[in-house]
Amino acid sequence: MRSYRATHNLTAVSAATGETAINTEQAFDLSIMADLGDVVNLEMRRETNANEATGKEEPDYIYDNGHTASGSLNFSKAQPQHFAFLLAYGLGVCSSVAAGAGFEHTITPIDGDVDTDRSLPSFSAMQRYGKTVLKRRFISMFVDSVSATFAKDDWVKCNGSIKGTGKHVDNILEETVTALDNVVSLPLAANGVQGATDAERLDNVQRIKVELTPGVWTEVAYTAVSAATPAVVTIASAGGAGASVSYKVLYIPTEAAEFTFPAKIQETPLRVAEMTVLMGATWNGATFEGGRQLTSEVNSIQYDLSNGLEIEFVPGAGGSYATSSFRPARSQTLKLDRKFKDFILQQHILDNDQFGFRILCEGAEYEAGHKYQVEFIFPKVSVLNSPLSVNGKVLAEAGDMVVLEDDTYGSVIVTVKNLQAGYAA
Repeated sequence: MRSYRATHNLTAVSAATGETAINTEQAFDLSIMADLGDVVNLEMRRETNANEATGKEEPDYIYDNGHTASGSLNFSKAQPQHFAFLLAYGLGVCSSVAAGAGFEHTITPIDGDVDTDRSLPSFSAMQRYGKTVLKRRFISMFVDSVSATFAKDDWVKCNGSIKGTGKHVDNILEETVTALDNVVSLPLAANGVQGATDAERLDNVQRIKVELTPGVWTEVAYTAVSAATPAVVTIASAGGAGASVSYKVLYIPTEAAEFTFPAKIQETPLRVAEMTVLMGATWNGATFEGGRQLTSEVNSIQYDLSNGLEIEFVPGAGGSYATSSFRPARSQTLKLDRKFKDFILQQHILDNDQFGFRILCEGAEYEAGHKYQVEFIFPKVSVLNSPLSVNGKVLAEAGDMVVLEDDTYGSVIVTVKNLQAGYAA
């Protein structure tokens, strides 16, 4: 029986290697375990003719202006690989060096654009919807925003929103077969039907209909699919007198290699209990000097990156998908929710000063002396506002900080350590 359970969904990406140009598919190298509700969809740009003088009160036609794509990738038990993938594509530059048996990836914001069509590197993505309903490959996806949450007594969480040009390839197709209206078998033109067993092949035929009367399509029952190439589908006779008619067969053909999902990689999830936070320090390009370590007063920290990508259809490109992805301006913020134990954050506002901020999350060792790790280095941040409130029975303050771009060190430096050789190369 065809499975449409969401727990059977799978997602794969070209994590290590970015696309060479927009709308140029890259091979998939990693299956990632995103949250159950993460689904990538086509965003249809369809409009009715409701604003035209058609002589009717209601619209009677739909115009198709192509489509884009969008979705989310949420990791409620974030691993270093999740940060590396989202931020390498979301910030734009990733360099990797050996770190024992693994690698240390340094991720920084791109200066300018990748090329004339892309402000950020693009990746290919693939989703399996259910177990046997549909597989869809998306070409040219971009990380539009990233949000990381570090809340007490919880796992570290990392979420990303993604946008794409809408170029895609499905593993399902509808084929028109011309045959007599009383036949009991339909041979396909060239393809076999996916499936190693009779039952699997039968499930992978999703509909057959026949046009017995012009413009009227009637569903046809089917009971078997051969293992041959091309396949032959056994159907119930439509009961005609032997006239030539059109049948439409909706089915999954024998799967191409491009629809194979690569292996998953399991890394240690990051825990807030193993996180260290440093505020008020000075970054010298190699390490932080001074500052104050925050511990039990921290309720949560949230980091947000927004690229504000504009996925556009440009003149002369043709096709039903977009051909440009432009980032007007990047913005980054930090939100610190803490117990109001002291006046330090308030004094930063009064002084209107700028200071460094560091978040370090470490997991298990993958080799003696080397841990799975994610580190955020913000050379220069400033507090915009920090309103006081009551949280339960204690005082609290919410520090809204903006990430500033330092003349020498930029706005953010993210280092990730794991066993993977690189990202977005």
